[in-house]
Amino acid sequence: MDEFLFHMESYIRSGGVVMFPILGVSFIMWMLIINRVYVMRKLFRKNIPRIEAGELIKENRMPHRKYQGANSLLVREFLSGRTGDRELDGYILDETVLRLIMEMDRYLAVIAVLSGVAPLLGLLGTVVGMMATFDVITVFGTGNAKAMAGGISVALITTQTGLLVSIPGLYMSGFLNQRADNLKHRISATGMYLRRFL
Repeated sequence: MDEFLFHMESYIRSGGVVMFPILGVSFIMWMLIINRVYVMRKLFRKNIPRIEAGELIKENRMPHRKYQGANSLLVREFLSGRTGDRELDGYILDETVLRLIMEMDRYLAVIAVLSGVAPLLGLLGTVVGMMATFDVITVFGTGNAKAMAGGISVALITTQTGLLVSIPGLYMSGFLNQRADNLKHRISATGMYLRRFL
């Protein structure tokens, strides 16, 4: 473990100062991804069927606490704001559906932006590394390969790290957008179905 930490420390140090914003972007991006995966997984699992959701609305009864899926959440949110007036309840149901649909998109744009920013920070590191290399060439000429290697190392390591952060981030962004679209469709369809029980 100590050897791994030593290698990581030397790797980060070799990348220079640009490594810190890249690692910061990576940390924030993965925290948001983990949050979205957890929330969406919970909404897909332990769900109640649409027919049972309709029965709960008709009987004005909350779903059991063990159900945490999208349909259960919609029923729970609607029943907590229900008034008993059919027309007003229709508006409350629509508002609840819209609010839950908007909730599905939370953080997804930020994840996409962060996964796009990572390779740009890697490119910034490339520019910084090449500038350092040219500074060495200006002072020592091309004869000092060891001094030139430091700048080239910064250029390559930051580019590599930026891509290593970006590629899985873009994949997870697409995956989460697809899951969010499925949940939005499910919530919308359940909302339309529940209107007949108001």
